[in-house]
Amino acid sequence: MLCIALLSVGNEVFCQELEPRRWSHLPTGISFFGLGTAYTFGDILFNPAMQIEDSDVKTMGIAAAYIRTFDMFGKSARIDMSLPYAEGRWEGLLAGEPAKADRKGLGDSRLRLSVNLFGAPPLKGKAFAGYQAENPVSTTVGAAVAVTLPTGEYRSEQLINLGGNRWIIRPQMGVLHQRHKWQFELTGSVFLFGDNKDFFMESGLEQDPLWFIQGHAVYTFRPGLWASLSTGYAHGGRSRVADSPLDDDSRLSYWKISLGVPITPKQGLNFGFAAGRTNTRNDGDLYRLAMGWSMMFGH
Repeated sequence: MLCIALLSVGNEVFCQELEPRRWSHLPTGISFFGLGTAYTFGDILFNPAMQIEDSDVKTMGIAAAYIRTFDMFGKSARIDMSLPYAEGRWEGLLAGEPAKADRKGLGDSRLRLSVNLFGAPPLKGKAFAGYQAENPVSTTVGAAVAVTLPTGEYRSEQLINLGGNRWIIRPQMGVLHQRHKWQFELTGSVFLFGDNKDFFMESGLEQDPLWFIQGHAVYTFRPGLWASLSTGYAHGGRSRVADSPLDDDSRLSYWKISLGVPITPKQGLNFGFAAGRTNTRNDGDLYRLAMGWSMMFGH
């Protein structure tokens, strides 16, 4: 359970965040602190309003995260908080002319509240360990809402920014089926985008909801040591700039492999490799290597 915290640190896959073990049962009254790093590279498809073509990106980021589990009205719950920092270089054609941009600074922070609605009762210590031993086959259903805050670096005179200058609310629903050493997980979510009223050249940016579904298969070799294979698909998110609709509907596919390795009973490492592809007439590919560390506090 220790390495679950690492999924929020340094192992996010672009904006969609493929998260294995997202709904795993955790004891209440414990905390996790984690640090992670990720290197992203590949071709990137920008919003057509940005007039950027044939672009590629190389970025290095770090993130800090905190997770706290608790009992909420008789249900097990958790709150996640994360803050990223990144630096990178983008190169391509801007309005048909070669251009490049270097950026570094804070990204947008995120808060998320999750509740297990069915299964995974709120338990501590020996009661939690006893429940796990008595229920090697179980099903959990959970719900969550994540909020992305516009805290990242942003300048309206720049086409490329580390922050989005808008709020994003993301409701989630998920189900996890545990069968001995195997876990099978399915999560659906929707990104609800706030308006960026200070977009490039003082224009306004609006965006339709983006729908995302992801699935995971996880195998646990022993406590703290596990591997997973994940896939996901996103659709929607058409944009409007200055009330003019753009032909930028997203059809995005993702996959990822992850490995969790224990260091001590209360510390662990998580490694991941992810790939994303934009399945539109302007195909783009992104890849990410990530590593994270976390420590558990409490009982």
